[in-house]
Amino acid sequence: MSDSFLRKLFVVERVASSMPETGKDVNEQVKADWKDETTPFERVYEIVEQTHDGQSAAEIADRALVSEPTARRHCKALVNTGFAEADQDGQTTLYKRNSDRILMSRIRELREEVTRPELLDSIQEMKAEIRRYEDRYDVVSPEELSKQLDADETEGWDDLTAWRTTRQNLAVAQAALAYDEASHRLAV
Repeated sequence: MSDSFLRKLFVVERVASSMPETGKDVNEQVKADWKDETTPFERVYEIVEQTHDGQSAAEIADRALVSEPTARRHCKALVNTGFAEADQDGQTTLYKRNSDRILMSRIRELREEVTRPELLDSIQEMKAEIRRYEDRYDVVSPEELSKQLDADETEGWDDLTAWRTTRQNLAVAQAALAYDEASHRLAV
């Protein structure tokens, strides 16, 4: 329900911004329904779950339709459970989802959804794709490629983005494989 609500809200906000006043009424109705169907903690949790960059309790409160003290209390609870992180920006505490926890969730998910042979095949395919980028551009990393590309080289920038994504996915797949192997060895 949480992800679907946020997606629906995003679509409704986009549509509502291009519609006359009735679109804004629909947006308000979606927010009212969300508020009626969830607890304040669930709304704060959903907002923090979507937060990559730190946000203040006031910003989270506004998005989660709760008071600032309520948002702060729930954010602190999420930090205490390890779901969220808190950083100081001067006098302001900024909250965001815990990136390590997200990474471990992705690794566990991959381990559960993909068989070991599929994972090994996928790792080999991603390594081959990375080698193709290295050969095509005669560089060893996307960072090195970025230094050589001109601003108008659309295909090169698209390849750079794909290369970075492949490299990230490869790291997650390799971590899932290592996690699987460690789990099996601990079980023996």
